Amino acid sequence: MSSSPYPARTAEEGTAAAPDTGGRRLPRTLHPVAWWIWALALATAVSRTNNPLLLFLVLAVLGYVITVRRTEAPWARGFKYYLYLALTVVAIRVVFRAVFATGMTPDDHYLFSLPHIPTPDWYAGIQLGGPVSLEALLSAATDGLRLACMLCCIGAANTLANPKRALRVLPGALYELGVAVTVSISVAPQLVQSVQRVARARRLRAGRNKGLKALRGIVVPVLEDALERSLRLAAAMDSRGYGRAGSATPRSRRLTGALMLLGMCGLCAGAYGLLDASAPKLLGLPALAAGSVLCLAGLRLGGRRVTRTTYRPDPWRFAEWAVASCGVLSAVLLFVNVGYNPAELNPSIYPLSWPTLPLVPAAAILLAGAAGFLAPP
Repeated sequence: MSSSPYPARTAEEGTAAAPDTGGRRLPRTLHPVAWWIWALALATAVSRTNNPLLLFLVLAVLGYVITVRRTEAPWARGFKYYLYLALTVVAIRVVFRAVFATGMTPDDHYLFSLPHIPTPDWYAGIQLGGPVSLEALLSAATDGLRLACMLCCIGAANTLANPKRALRVLPGALYELGVAVTVSISVAPQLVQSVQRVARARRLRAGRNKGLKALRGIVVPVLEDALERSLRLAAAMDSRGYGRAGSATPRSRRLTGALMLLGMCGLCAGAYGLLDASAPKLLGLPALAAGSVLCLAGLRLGGRRVTRTTYRPDPWRFAEWAVASCGVLSAVLLFVNVGYNPAELNPSIYPLSWPTLPLVPAAAILLAGAAGFLAPP
């Protein structure tokens, strides 16, 4: 039996393409790892630029792919909430830039002025309030838009990939952690679904209360539904042996923990060495490689104590390779700086001018949009 805390998949969640009576192939859902590779690679490409034209192009590509390839599952309906979160991030970034003003230059375009709040001497480096320029707000908006696009890339992966199926491809050592992450990811879509179901039931019962008066009639059923779902999930996890210690000895668990801890330290040191040009050479690729080896050894050792079977494993075919390659190639084209001026990825606000759209980065982002028709319907 599978040790997953979730019930077996229904026919709609099947991945194998079975022939129908007409000899055609039935549609299937893409492997969840392919969607995550595509989304993370696109987020990596976004981190290279703050050109607003390219960032809006990324949002358009995400919207197109999600529109044509999302399913009817509850988690596939939550992308609009990631868009709300992205707008909130941009708004907070702009407000903070306006409140914590950094001064104006003679060439800036004055917009308005906020009341100035005097600060003590030990806080002299920060100015609260004062004149606000158009250049400062545009700079804050583009910085916030880049972070918003990265959040939307992660939201696209959560929308397109089935989190329960992604759990099955995790190494055995990370299985229990993966279950916790999967449950936490599924909470928000399930709450949204519960609120929609309760609101629809109220309309069918001719409920007339609106606003705060209707809050009690919605919150109580939603909380009751969440509690019932939690109890069902706990019973399913208990019946499938979740949290069991297995056959691992205390020495094996200590060795696994030490390998993982040393491996993570190596990965952090390697990442720091690659980002800091003044760091010793041993803190670059050597530390990163050593950390990766230690982490893999810890995962291998920890996975021996977890025996899991897989019912109908997800296939990895041409469509998975094509979708993952689209995202990776987009990131590579934005990192190699070939065929375009690297300054076009980060246009300057000073002097204020309309940004240009570099053709090669734009083509790279549109290449990521090819996942919309390369993925199976």
